[in-house]
Amino acid sequence: MKQNNFSIGVIGVGHLGEYHVKHLKTIKKSKLIGIFDSNSKRASIISKRYGVDNFNSQSELIEKCDAISIVTPTESHYKIAKTILKYGKHVFVEKPITANIRDANELIDLAIKRRLILQVGHIERINPALLALSDYKLDPKYIEIQRLAPYSVRGTDVPVVLDKMIHDLDILLSLVKTPLKEIHADGLSILTESIDMAHARISFQNNTIANITSSRIAKEDIRKVKLFQKNLYCTLDLLKGSAEIYEIDSNSNSNVKVPFEYKGKQKTITYTKPIVKDFDPLREELRNFINSIAGKEKPIVDGINARNALALAIKINKLILRKSD
Repeated sequence: MKQNNFSIGVIGVGHLGEYHVKHLKTIKKSKLIGIFDSNSKRASIISKRYGVDNFNSQSELIEKCDAISIVTPTESHYKIAKTILKYGKHVFVEKPITANIRDANELIDLAIKRRLILQVGHIERINPALLALSDYKLDPKYIEIQRLAPYSVRGTDVPVVLDKMIHDLDILLSLVKTPLKEIHADGLSILTESIDMAHARISFQNNTIANITSSRIAKEDIRKVKLFQKNLYCTLDLLKGSAEIYEIDSNSNSNVKVPFEYKGKQKTITYTKPIVKDFDPLREELRNFINSIAGKEKPIVDGINARNALALAIKINKLILRKSD
C-alpha cells in the first residue's frame, strides 16, 4: 500500500492507550483520526488533552481509518480485532494477541486472507538492552529471565503468565528457534483469584534450558536476562537499559581483559559494555507498524509470533493450575 499518510485510530485510551495517542500524534506518515473508549469520561479527558476527536462508537472510528491500535483488556482483543480486519483495516493489538489459540488463529487467517497487517505489541522484543546484542552471534544454552513487579490492578484480568511472563516467552522464542522438548512449571495465587507468581523450566530439542520467573507481588521492579553459551556470558537489565558481555579469547577492543590459565593454556576473559541506544520502544513499535502498512518493513512481532508465545504461556499456566487442583 502506497500513500503519503495513513489514518489511525486508537481503541482504548487508559494508561497505556494514552501513550499510543501521544506517539501516533507525532509519527511520520500517520494521521491520528480519533479515539474511542467505553469509558466516555476518560475518552473525553484524552480527547481534550491531545486535541483528537472522540468518536461515539468503535464502528464509526473504524470506518474513518486505515488502521486501528487496540489497547483494551485481553478478553476484548479478539472481537475488536476481528471486526477491524473484516472492515479491511490493519490492526496493532497489545499483547497477548487473544485469550486463546483458536481466536488467535482465526485472526491470523483473516489477516492473511485479506492481506492486512496484524501486529502485536510485545514491546520487550525491541528493548534497547536486548538490541545491544544484535552484533553478537548468539546460541544460548542456558537462559535465566526474571521479571518481578509490585502489585497493580492493571493486568490482573489475566494470570501473571499471560500478563508478565509472556514478554519473556516471546524473547525466549526469538532466541531459541528449535522445538520445545519439556516444560515444568509451578505457581501460586496470592492476592488475586488467578496465578500471581510463576516459575517455568523449559528445555528445547537442541538441549537449551531456560528458567523463567515472573511475579506481580514483588517489592520492586526487576527485569533481568542472563544468557550463557560456549565462550560467552551476557547479562541484561531490561529496566535500566544496560548490557554486559563476558567473552573468552575474544578479538574485542575492550580495555578490560583478565588473563587466566586452564589446563596449561593461557586464556583471556574480555569484558564489554556495549552501547545501548536511547529510544522509546513503544514509539518504535508504532513507527514499525506504520512502515509495515506502507510495505517498507515487516512487523517486529506478527500474529504468528504472538500466537506462539501465547501457546507456550497457556501450556505453562495449565501445568500450574493442574498442580494446584
